[in-house]
Amino acid sequence: MHQEELDLRGIVQRALETTRDLFEQRKHELNVTLPEEPVWLMGDALRLEEVIVNLLNNAAKYTPEGGHVSLSLNKEGEDGVVRVKDTGVGIGPDLLPQVFDLFTQAKRTLDRSQGGLGVGLTVVRKLVEMHGGTTEAHSSGLGQGSEFIVRLPILLSPLRQATVSSAERAKSTQAWRVLVVDDNVDSADSIASLLESSGHDVKVAYSAEKALEMATEYQPEIMLLDIGLPEMDGYEVAKRLRQNPQLKDLRLIALTGYGQDSDRQRSRETGFDAHVVKPVDWRDLSELLASLMKRQSRSE
Repeated sequence: MHQEELDLRGIVQRALETTRDLFEQRKHELNVTLPEEPVWLMGDALRLEEVIVNLLNNAAKYTPEGGHVSLSLNKEGEDGVVRVKDTGVGIGPDLLPQVFDLFTQAKRTLDRSQGGLGVGLTVVRKLVEMHGGTTEAHSSGLGQGSEFIVRLPILLSPLRQATVSSAERAKSTQAWRVLVVDDNVDSADSIASLLESSGHDVKVAYSAEKALEMATEYQPEIMLLDIGLPEMDGYEVAKRLRQNPQLKDLRLIALTGYGQDSDRQRSRETGFDAHVVKPVDWRDLSELLASLMKRQSRSE
């Protein structure tokens, strides 16, 4: 594993982006609850994302169309606790004690092509244990839905802080107009709060249409734009913004859970000035904003 200090909220957000299409296809109502404060831990970002994705995939696949799935993240004592709960087919009492065992498979009322629980939950348990955590499964029986709980030890005194110290604020000698665009309300608001604490004038849009409307009215100098927006993705929003002569000086930053070379190239080709991979690190973002604005002032 590649161990680093992580905010578990960012891991959850990336897993949600990965599984978004599946929930939309099955017309599920997905409720997400994340804390306002960071949940710091030491871990492997890709492996932890795999854990959450597996749990969300199971919930989506084994919940009939139009069902409900909820995901919550909370701090409980010295643990960060992720709960994924669904209104799906449930787990029988004979299967429940061995649900995390390799190749466990139960009879399903859904399409058999989806298979059983298979190797996914075994991977979940193994990866969680490698992080010093535990897994639980709960169900009142077949047809009663399921709940999976992951507990991971958190850092009570993180080395990297997500807030800006008063000394760092003092270094900020210039404030900019910034528009944050993300359909994940918690993510958008947390980024906006950090920017405001550093003295910037910040507004937030939770949809593509609202972002286009506010960009013309607000005339931001910088826009942090989520790629995975529903209805109209960030690439299309960027194309429309670049066609607006009133926004010729706008600096566009892509926010996404994907950071491969092909993703960065597509961002550049679409008109983005920078590409930031979630979860967002405040110090890196602060340096990027300063760099972009310095570049703009030189060009002027």
